[in-house]
Amino acid sequence: MSAEVRYYSRSGHTRKLAEAIAKGAGCSAQAMPRALTEKTDVLFIGSGLYAASLDKNLRSWLEALDPSMVGKAVLFSTAMFSKRALALMEKILTAKGIKVESETLFAKSDPDAAALKAAEEFGRKYGA
Repeated sequence: MSAEVRYYSRSGHTRKLAEAIAKGAGCSAQAMPRALTEKTDVLFIGSGLYAASLDKNLRSWLEALDPSMVGKAVLFSTAMFSKRALALMEKILTAKGIKVESETLFAKSDPDAAALKAAEEFGRKYGA
């Protein structure tokens, strides 16, 4: 099974979560806008929430994503209060016909050691 991790992070919090997921999944975490170059079975996608929305660069990347390149998407997010980024990403992906795993991963703000351990297990569960 192949897995890829893509993320958008302004503060570095989502990057930390992405790197832990990638470790569990046995791949590397790549910051957006790095495109997929080959089909992947599992695409982990993560972002924070910015002014109650997705960053415009992330939104553009999701909208341009070729559904034939993705077996399924698995979503993760960091934010101080809201899990809204997960729903916003899911809405874009499902509208494109990309299957989205129902289980997601959310860490409040800067992920602590327990959150990073959970992220690594999450990566192992869906990506390895």
